[in-house]
Amino acid sequence: MTRFIYEVAWECYEQNVHSRNILPERNITLYVTEYEEFRREFERRRWHKALTRQPDGRIDVALVKEFYANLYDPDDKSPRQVRVWGKLIKFNGESLNAFLETPVVLEPGEHYTTYSRFCHTHPDSQELASKLCIPGCGFVLNTEGAPWKLLRKDLTTLAQTWSVFSYSNLAPTSHTFDLNMDRARLVYGLVKKMDMDVGSFILGQISQIAQSNSSRLKFPALIIALCIT
Repeated sequence: MTRFIYEVAWECYEQNVHSRNILPERNITLYVTEYEEFRREFERRRWHKALTRQPDGRIDVALVKEFYANLYDPDDKSPRQVRVWGKLIKFNGESLNAFLETPVVLEPGEHYTTYSRFCHTHPDSQELASKLCIPGCGFVLNTEGAPWKLLRKDLTTLAQTWSVFSYSNLAPTSHTFDLNMDRARLVYGLVKKMDMDVGSFILGQISQIAQSNSSRLKFPALIIALCIT
């Protein structure tokens, strides 16, 4: 019975995957005179290398959908390997960092990055708004009076730049009109120059997409690069 339920769930998910759209990354090239503060931090993090310089070429949609269909795990065990067209692709946070050339930077005596530790806190919304918004602007409140979102038009130029980058290459989304609390925290960490384990972060994103039944299929260029390496 368990095997039958698993096979039915997988078949439904596979059909769902093949009906979902792709959300591609963006290649980013910055010149010395453009967005200087953003560019310096971008290069310090080494995100100007493989993370935003995926090989040009047409996205193999069938390969990307096969990747996500085979990655599916109804028990949500966040698989770290997948077989695509007969080839076994193994990946984890460490191997993704090696592939992306994004080494993890830890402070002396720490076992987790600054951003990982920050994610386990409950930052004050006013602190987030003061760093991300132009003076006089802040969070829009929900019907219960709690901080809900930051409007794109209220963000500083630096926060807008980091948010645009996050929309396509770090935590891809097609919703780019404002920042919910989770994305506000992410952009805040970027603006504050918090080091992060980007390989593990992207791995978490891919696992969430694999367990979803509605979100677009993201990181297609990265997935293709992993499959052909």
